[in-house]
Amino acid sequence: MAPEILRGHQYTKSADIYSFGIIMNEFLSEEIQLNNILHDEFLVIKICKGFRPKISKDVPKLLANLIIKCWDAEIENRPTTKELYQILKKWNDEIIYDENSEIYFQIKKCNIIGRKISKTEKTDKAKINPKTSPHIHKQFILVEL
Repeated sequence: MAPEILRGHQYTKSADIYSFGIIMNEFLSEEIQLNNILHDEFLVIKICKGFRPKISKDVPKLLANLIIKCWDAEIENRPTTKELYQILKKWNDEIIYDENSEIYFQIKKCNIIGRKISKTEKTDKAKINPKTSPHIHKQFILVEL
């Protein structure tokens, strides 16, 4: 959940962009993020102070940078949906039509790194930990820090 939402602000498209970054990171890393951290008021405070999930080393740098941009604490610094579309379309076209592009090179390199990472390690991290349920209860939402 975006930090501004945890502070009690209204949902906006920028909050959706933040969530897109979280989902993109989970999808690319094949891990449930923050699975071993208790989802309580302390996590809310940490997120509001800038804490973000780790990005797996087998995520291409260009994609990692986009994820980080989506997570920016300043909503004005996050990409818009239009900008996201343009970036992802450009990369998609480069992957299909240009084997010399930076995104193509990074994906190829990360696929090699990804093969070296144990699948069991990723499988264990993909399991839900019932002790750290990813539900933040309303009483933990902060209005101000």
